[in-house]
Amino acid sequence: MADRTPPLGIEELRALVASGEIDTVVLAFPDMQGRLQGKRFAARFFLDEVLEHGTEGCNYLLAVDTEMNTVDGYAMSSWDRGYGDFAMHADVSTLRRVPWNEGTALLMADLAWTDGEPVVAAPRQILRRQLDRLAELGYSAHVGTELEFIVFKDTYEQAWDAGYQGLTPANQYNIDYSVLGTGRIEPLLRRIRNDMAAAGLTVESAKGECNPGQHEIVFRYDEALVTCDQHAIYKTGAKEIASQEGVSLTFMAKYNEREGNSCHIHLSLQDADGNNAMAGDGPGGMSDVMRHFLAGQLLALRDFSLLYAPNINSFKRFQPGSFAPTAAAWGHDNRTCALRVVGHGRSMRFENRLPGGDVNPYLAVAGLVAAGLYGIEQKLELPEACTGNAYTGDYEHVPTTLREAAELWENSPIAKAAFGDEVVAHYRNMARVELDAFDAAVTDWELRRSFERM
Repeated sequence: MADRTPPLGIEELRALVASGEIDTVVLAFPDMQGRLQGKRFAARFFLDEVLEHGTEGCNYLLAVDTEMNTVDGYAMSSWDRGYGDFAMHADVSTLRRVPWNEGTALLMADLAWTDGEPVVAAPRQILRRQLDRLAELGYSAHVGTELEFIVFKDTYEQAWDAGYQGLTPANQYNIDYSVLGTGRIEPLLRRIRNDMAAAGLTVESAKGECNPGQHEIVFRYDEALVTCDQHAIYKTGAKEIASQEGVSLTFMAKYNEREGNSCHIHLSLQDADGNNAMAGDGPGGMSDVMRHFLAGQLLALRDFSLLYAPNINSFKRFQPGSFAPTAAAWGHDNRTCALRVVGHGRSMRFENRLPGGDVNPYLAVAGLVAAGLYGIEQKLELPEACTGNAYTGDYEHVPTTLREAAELWENSPIAKAAFGDEVVAHYRNMARVELDAFDAAVTDWELRRSFERM
């Protein structure tokens, strides 16, 4: 990875702390769901102690369910192992202000065991390993994520008390690309955009989407790890800003029976000279490297679907004619396919349309890189592009349930070779935990259909 100038330097932080402008430093890492977990430090203590030596956090943070309940089945952390600590070491290249929290700066952390060995199942470490493999071939990955969300006029507390039912969306109808529709909540959108820019993210645009109250804010692509860090910071920050503004927003993949929240991920490769390695003289302006890389995506798409759709709710997006994919197919600028090739020359790239707003970007991008590396290593040939409606074409179907995705992941030789047995087992258990919880739950759907009529 190339050296970068962080949004905020350590010496600048020291000066801001000395002047009293910064008094709090957040040190955080992404958990299995891509959520930020960590600590808030008094800024002077952080500079004097934590910056050099790190801090500790309970290792159960990578071994709990979505609701932070301790669960069994994880090799790294359990009651039998005593729920010890791992170390959190600051990545100073990620230091930035957090404008939506007064007097606050933030850094991302990498996790290590007390003997200094990295925590291999940590999402940031999983991505680092795949990027290192890619670098050995002379390439770096550049990524953009397009994250959608739905805004409600209810606060998070009101939404909780209502059981997340009967909430009032910020818009009452489809406002896809509507300037009038985005204007209705421009104060919120503007604050999110401006605060993210002040935190060092490069904002491109905001637009309305199809589901009532649904919007998308897009940021400029960057190096893969940088983009994933920014994605996690933005997702947390957008929720915090919404709360401060007396509203709520959700990134869940499928809030209701209408359009879900997607998170399309764009990826391109650069060579050592900074050229787009995916552009070439082949069909469609693609290089051999891109054709092999894309063929790897197709081959591993079903096996890696757990990384792209990690929750039970994720799979409810995959409906025919919904702009969420159902076919393991690729095409040139074809939104009915799971993989869409767009751009030309310097902008040549592909888009994976499987991920929803609930995706962990570190795991998803690690999957894209690992799949592409397999395609390059095996020199896989790319099949013909889909030129029609992939929903009705004769293609393999993407998994329709978390159970199917988890079984494909667990039994995938490609996954085991790329990520190792420990990582495969760790995230297979994550899926098992969610499935067990869901299978034991009595849903509103069951009550409505069965309470009186059965």
